Parts: sequence; structure tokens; C-alpha cells
Amino acid sequence: MPIPDFQSVMLPLLELAADGQEHTASETIEILAQHFELTDEERREMVPSGQQRRFDNRVTWSRSYMKNAGLLEYPGRGRFQITERGRQALEQKPARIDINFLLQYPEFVEFRNRAHKAKGANSNPTHQQNATIESSQTPEEQLESGYQSLREELSNDILARIMQSPPSFFEQLVVDLIIAMGYGGSREDAGRAIGKSGDNGIDGVIDQDPLGLERVYVQAKRYDSDLGVGESAIREFAGSLGAAKANKGVFVTTSYFTKSAKDFAERHPHKIVLIDGSQLTSLMLRHNVGVRILETLYLRSIDEEFFLND
Repeated sequence: MPIPDFQSVMLPLLELAADGQEHTASETIEILAQHFELTDEERREMVPSGQQRRFDNRVTWSRSYMKNAGLLEYPGRGRFQITERGRQALEQKPARIDINFLLQYPEFVEFRNRAHKAKGANSNPTHQQNATIESSQTPEEQLESGYQSLREELSNDILARIMQSPPSFFEQLVVDLIIAMGYGGSREDAGRAIGKSGDNGIDGVIDQDPLGLERVYVQAKRYDSDLGVGESAIREFAGSLGAAKANKGVFVTTSYFTKSAKDFAERHPHKIVLIDGSQLTSLMLRHNVGVRILETLYLRSIDEEFFLND
């Protein structure tokens, strides 16, 4: 069974609270995990940020939404229990409790309206409301999905710009990236090395230390996205490393590596790191190469330990 979405968690969560007792978040998560027969692997699955387990996140949002609808209340730190309205909701014997069900309560509608106003005066509450009703994601998951979509679009734009630029631009980009990652010393030193080694099959030599005792040999190739780098190219690069008496190399491309190319690099005695187009843009974004930060957002969540009983 896949991990249930946060709206599917609402009814079992309210039924669990139907005993009228006070319940803790951790206890509830364990009981609901057993109810949905989640495997250990599913229980460990994290949200994209890696800051919280996915199922725990969904239970938290489910509880929060029903609290804003008046079906649950928080009598003490880190605890919740059912309200009289919650009991009345269960007496209706609903097949499902979700956002659409909660919209019958004025407090929840007000909660939703406040959220829409916070998003901007030009937002369309009805449209957003319907979109959320159909969504199986928590607001946090929607935010992270949107972030991933923007990141993928930006990555595609970066690769397109690289392919439109002169070949020398790609080599200099690799220099900037390697320096941003902590190699190569200064941009001036690395710039003299890249594209000027004179070794067959090697585009540059980047020193890992000021004395040049440790070096990274680089091959930078712009390929169209549908043209993969095969084993022969990696084999040639490995031969060049051997001729230079080097044991470390990085092959960077804008496209992808075939399976045979990856297998060859994996089993070769020299350390050969392959960076494809996807990894290239990911590293550029991580180290702010060719991009700029427009705004920094901080995503906060409840500190459960802070709200535990004394």
C-alpha cells in the first residue's frame, strides 16, 4: 500500500481520537502507520528537503487542518483530543474526511481565506481552494514540488545557454565550477591550466594544492542532449591519464554517459569521475555558478520537543 496522502489520514486520525483521551503526536503516528500497514521503508521515506519523514509530515498537516476546522483541540503541550464537533462529524458516518468536508465549518473557511490573503491580493481563493481539494500533497509538499519544477526548468535553461555559447565558454565554465567547489586555487591559475595542457585527450590540469603535488586532469565536452558519451571517449581519456602519469580525472559533458562508459570508468584503476549534464547543472546551482539568488525562503515547522509536556 502506498503512503496515504494527508487527506486520507484525516478520518482514521479522528476515529483514533474518538475515545476522548488526550493523544501525543508520536503515539498517533505509530498507530496510524500500523493502521495503514506501512513498511519500514515507507516509514523512513523523507520529504524532498530531507528534514522530516513523509508520513509524519502528512499526519501533522492532517491534525492541523482538523484543528483549524474545530474537530480537534490542543489541551496541552504536544497533545490533542477530539472536540464535540469532532464527535458530531463522526456521527455523520462520513466515507471520507478531507478539505471539501472541512469547508462546511466557518472557522476552516476563515483559516483558508487568511492563507489566500497571505499569498497575495491577486490570488484567486476559489481556484486555489479547488486545486488544493484535488491535491494529495500537503502544503509543504506542494511548495517543494514547485521548487523542484523551477529547478528542473532552470537546469534546462542553463544547458541551452551553454550550447548556444562558444566552445571556449564551456571550458571557462568548468574552471569557474571547479574553483567554486574548492579546487584550483585562483581563477587566474586555473584559467592558465584549462585548455592549455597540450596533452592529447586532456583539456586542462587543475592543481589541488599550491605546489601542484595533487592534480585533477579535466576533459570538457559539449554534446547535444541526444548524443551520449560512449566508452571509447572514456577509454581515450583514461589512456591520456596514463600517459601523463596521472591517477585522477574528471570528464564533464553537457549530455549523458552510456552504460558501457560508466562501467568502464567504474572498473578502471584510475579514479575517473563522470559529470553529465544533469549533475553539471546541479553542481552549478549548488555552488552558485552562472546563477544568482533572487530571494531566500526559510521553511519552518513545529518543534515538537519544545511543545512536549514538562
